[in-house]
Amino acid sequence: MGETIQSEGIAIMSTETNSESGYKSASFVFDSYAYVRRLRDAGMDEQQAAIQAETFMAMAEDRLATKRDIVTLQHDMAEIKAELKRDIAAIDAKVEATKAELKKEIETAKTELKRDIAVIESKIESSKADTIKWTAGMFAAQTALILGAMFAIMRMNQPPPVVYQPPAQEMRLPAPTPASPSGR
Repeated sequence: MGETIQSEGIAIMSTETNSESGYKSASFVFDSYAYVRRLRDAGMDEQQAAIQAETFMAMAEDRLATKRDIVTLQHDMAEIKAELKRDIAAIDAKVEATKAELKKEIETAKTELKRDIAVIESKIESSKADTIKWTAGMFAAQTALILGAMFAIMRMNQPPPVVYQPPAQEMRLPAPTPASPSGR
């Protein structure tokens, strides 16, 4: 992570970019000599105090953030937030455009369906009229057949009509004229 430089008991962490997060860590100054001296004055063995100071430096390198790190992080978060707002605005615009397009398509579909329904209804009305005409024609034809059959049956059951024939007249030939004498 950061390069640690020790000089006369003072540890300095240099500024370096973290390859995982991309953040630059600011320099961190830690006076390890003073820390060891305070622990020794409090009754701790000098070797133990030195180990504790090294452990603290290792932990500080890996886990502590400086005020500059926090400011950088806040700045990056603000940039991300602004980018997200732009993305959301773009998505909202696309959603609105899609809504408008869908409304237009729905209206077009409604218009086409109404037209198709009108065509189908006119075909149904035409079929109804044709069916009524056909039914009326069939009814008339059946009625004519039934009446014709009835008249035929009635004629078969009746005696033949008597036809008046006037009496026959005699046909006479005119009387022959007498033959005249020839010389006269």
